[in-house]
Amino acid sequence: MPELPEAESIARSLDRALKKRKITKVEVFFPKLRTPLEPLKRAGLVGKSFLGCRRRARYAVADLDDGRMLTMHFGMSGVVRVEPESVPRRKHEHVFIHLSDGRVFRFEDPRRFGFLEVQKAGKDGWPECLAGIGVEPLSREFTGEFLFNASRGRKKPVKELVMDNAVVTGIGNIYAAETLFASGVSPLRRASDLTRTECDAIVRNAKRILREAIKCGGTTVSDYRNVDGSEGKFAQKLKIYGMKTCPKCAHATAKAVIGGRTSWFCPNCQS
Repeated sequence: MPELPEAESIARSLDRALKKRKITKVEVFFPKLRTPLEPLKRAGLVGKSFLGCRRRARYAVADLDDGRMLTMHFGMSGVVRVEPESVPRRKHEHVFIHLSDGRVFRFEDPRRFGFLEVQKAGKDGWPECLAGIGVEPLSREFTGEFLFNASRGRKKPVKELVMDNAVVTGIGNIYAAETLFASGVSPLRRASDLTRTECDAIVRNAKRILREAIKCGGTTVSDYRNVDGSEGKFAQKLKIYGMKTCPKCAHATAKAVIGGRTSWFCPNCQS
């Protein structure tokens, strides 16, 4: 599932590809992903222009010149492309949005867990469906003090807290594992047992790892591709996720299912 760095990479690519382009035609080839797709044809998009694209959490949000937004989430296998009209449609490309430069915005999603809707802006300037989610991990609001306060009284494992979108949004399974490994904290630890020093380390490492992953275009483990079809190169820099041995001490790694997701960690280096 695309996490924050992947969504950020997609949003930046779409910003370059869509900005100042006018919509000339909308085609829908499948009725529903996570939500129905047919409303896209009735949304009055033809003639509207894109002002740009940005990211919130794991969503890419393309701003339209009428104040609305094309909001997209990529589910488990969603891929977007902007290609010439002459490129044949792929089997699982469910939506085409034709642009004034002769190219087409294409939304592909084999597993159909994605999301593509036109929405109005909420009071905070983001789509209404994103109201109430947590702080951005790369923002000034995400600090060691913030995480320490959020962890008080929490019996859930540390990994679940870091991945809780109501607390901090966009840190998924891969980057939570990498962050906790870099911080020397076991994902199995109870969140309320975290010290302030450990919270400082988790926040510092999360920001560093996410920024590095964005520079690499994200992480491709299976399905993820950027708008140009390229893979995320951060997969080459993973330290613990999917590894059999610890790169620090050569101890065999351990796996545990936490919050429904498999987590890798080193039982020797992470306590």
